[in-house]
Amino acid sequence: MARNWIPVRGAEGRHSRQAHADMPEGTYEREVSKEGFFGPAAFFHHRRPPTGWSSFEGPLRPRAFDLGALNAAPASPWDAPKVLGNAHVALSFWKLAEPMPALARNADGDTLLFVHQGSGDLFCDYGHLAFQAGDYLYLPRGTMWRLATGGPAALLVIEATGSHFSLPDRGPLGAHAIFDPAILDLPAMDAAFRAHQDTPGEVRVEVKKRGEVSVVTYPYNPLDAVGWHGDLAPVRLNVRDIRPVSSHRYHIPPSVHATFASDRFVVCTFAPRPFETDPGALKVPFFHNNDDYDEVLFYHAGDFFSRDDIKPGMLTFHPSGFTHGPHPKALKSMLVQSKPATDEYAVMIDARDPLDVADTALPVENPRYVESWKG
Repeated sequence: MARNWIPVRGAEGRHSRQAHADMPEGTYEREVSKEGFFGPAAFFHHRRPPTGWSSFEGPLRPRAFDLGALNAAPASPWDAPKVLGNAHVALSFWKLAEPMPALARNADGDTLLFVHQGSGDLFCDYGHLAFQAGDYLYLPRGTMWRLATGGPAALLVIEATGSHFSLPDRGPLGAHAIFDPAILDLPAMDAAFRAHQDTPGEVRVEVKKRGEVSVVTYPYNPLDAVGWHGDLAPVRLNVRDIRPVSSHRYHIPPSVHATFASDRFVVCTFAPRPFETDPGALKVPFFHNNDDYDEVLFYHAGDFFSRDDIKPGMLTFHPSGFTHGPHPKALKSMLVQSKPATDEYAVMIDARDPLDVADTALPVENPRYVESWKG
């Protein structure tokens, strides 16, 4: 049943007529909204940046983690260091130093691998797919798979616990906007796959269910299918194939960059796009209260224009309940940018339910991140 929001249409004091544009001179806009950016909203115009705190203590503080400093390189994804999670989503950062000796199977839900570094080959029930940095690899629940890397690799592992990944509704943009589903690559039962099938000896399958791992051992390689048909399969999507929506007159909310959706969270991709050119349009992310969603950003590559002292391989976590927005350095370019386009690739996870920080992430946390908004 559609929600019947309390009907309010109000305005007081000095304000713009259009969100994220033509703000009163000398002010900083802050958005307060329901259901992310999809419900009713109010827009405040402040004399000072809403993140100009002198101190911020407690569990709601913004946090940052240098995942590249997690040096463990387990052979199984189920042993990868946990970073964040709740009952519906789990995030891990997995460094893989050599080909996986066993097959993996997630019986808890769908799995999405984002390849931050490295390249190699995915072998699974459905066939063979090569992968490289910037690839998303979607693995439906129950798929048996292994990665054979060509050298060290690093991957962000996103699990939809008890659920699935799907494509978001594009609305009036249509199903072929941002990326055409035809660009999704499927595994092939090619010569490399057939050669992998003939690997001699016992093969272990590490099956994760309810967070625990069981091991099933076969005297042969169980990836021995000779064919398949249907409308369920792993797919590959590279971030360079994403064509983001942009507007030269309006700073579009990040929700438009949704790439995959699950029941209680979404995965978005930030890819290079032109900056807004209208003189009155905001050219940095707007300040907003993330009151309904925990926000996670994993920085993959490029120049992250809204954050200072952030490098590839870092992850930031902003729990719901406080106002966040661009760093002071980025605010200097709030209305005028020195270059024509952004130059960044990042993965964002917006979780509807509170996320918990795993103990394994604490050694790589930057405790000074919360201080970086001090002007």
